[in-house]
Amino acid sequence: MKNKYITLVTCALVSFTGCKKYIDVNQDPNRPIDVKESLILAPVEAAISQNITAAGGGNLAIVLQQYLQVIALNQVPPNFGTYLMYHQDMDGDWYNFYVQVMNNLVLLDKKAEADGNANYAAISKILLAYTLGSATDAWGDVPYSKGFGGTDNLTPTYDSQEAVYTQVQTLLDNAIADIAKNSTTAPSGDDYYYTGDMTKWKKAAYTLKARYYMHLTKAPGHTAAAQAQLALTALENGMVSNDDDMKMPFSGAAGAENPWQQNFLPGSTLVLASTFVDGFKTRKDPRLSKMVAPAIETGLYTGRQIGLEDIGSLESYSLGGSFYASTSSNNYIVTYSEALFLKAEATFVLSGATAAQPVYLLAVKSHMSKLGIADADVNTYLASRGTLTSANAMQLIIEEKVVANFLSMENYVDWRRTGYPALTKVKNALSDIPRRVLYPQSEMTSNPQPQQSAKLTDRLWWDVQ
Repeated sequence: MKNKYITLVTCALVSFTGCKKYIDVNQDPNRPIDVKESLILAPVEAAISQNITAAGGGNLAIVLQQYLQVIALNQVPPNFGTYLMYHQDMDGDWYNFYVQVMNNLVLLDKKAEADGNANYAAISKILLAYTLGSATDAWGDVPYSKGFGGTDNLTPTYDSQEAVYTQVQTLLDNAIADIAKNSTTAPSGDDYYYTGDMTKWKKAAYTLKARYYMHLTKAPGHTAAAQAQLALTALENGMVSNDDDMKMPFSGAAGAENPWQQNFLPGSTLVLASTFVDGFKTRKDPRLSKMVAPAIETGLYTGRQIGLEDIGSLESYSLGGSFYASTSSNNYIVTYSEALFLKAEATFVLSGATAAQPVYLLAVKSHMSKLGIADADVNTYLASRGTLTSANAMQLIIEEKVVANFLSMENYVDWRRTGYPALTKVKNALSDIPRRVLYPQSEMTSNPQPQQSAKLTDRLWWDVQ
């Protein structure tokens, strides 16, 4: 955990010779001790997009897509796709979460609070809630309450996942309260996601509240009905259109490419998995051509089966399609479609399939409209999927949600808590499908904790059978 206290904005090193000329000066201009909020927010938002929701400098985002059988490695087993993982494989991701993102968000929040910049404080709390929630959903118990104390606490104990979830909701509540202060200082171009539109930030906060409420439908001490009601109440103030999506835009210029396009570059070992690609063909889903690129070699939509003993031609497999994986694609973090699927599930839990049906249809349509699918094709597809019943509602809602949440880590949460989409372990699997990732070796060395003995197949606190 020691590296956690090196931040994006305070990590400049100064040599002894470089300091001599300033020996009698109280403040070293080469090592600033204070920066504006705008100089913290922009790089943190970029880091969340690049290194948390995608896989720059780490493995987590791609590993989880392999567990979900969305992405495959064109390599012989064993590999991540067949559930091989070493503790050091997560070193980069822990660094991304704690050093690049959360530590800087804590600093941003403290500075914004001290300066009276309530809008910056609100954004820092919302993004901290999102990142902390993502971390606990991957590892379980994680450091938070004692994790940002500077050099006074380099070996913090871990908070229980239950306590972390309470803190996530508190962060979001406090962010909403900050927005209500109507501060005159707001971000603009330094806020890549919403360019300082605090109305949209507020909707995002409420949508995240609903997300984290629904995660606990089976958690000890919670009931599905209570969590569903909390989620529906939050969603009354949540996202109301695709324009409310929280996303990172990319121009597509050199150095400004969507990170998933970079992951799927031709010649990379990453391709789409057959389970994912074949699902579109089985469903006759009109989104296929938008979300999946035909194989260069054959012109066909072909995924790779995870666990194969041979290496195929990279050009014989499909990569990510134009909507999500072009150089100028948006990188989506939280979306209106997700808000609707949360509402559909919560409505089903409380009021049954008939009540959930119109919300479910609206959720699917919201995603298809964003992809530019013609209304006639949308209606034909939805008719082929049938009507929600008590027997199939959860399956259909989650199956459609994971398509709309393509490449999101949220889909791994939904699979663990609902069992959908239905998956079986892959060919040459080393274990059952993992239900978490391992703690990083760097953390085990510098900050040993009892939770670090967890295995890939161990369940998290909320992941109850």
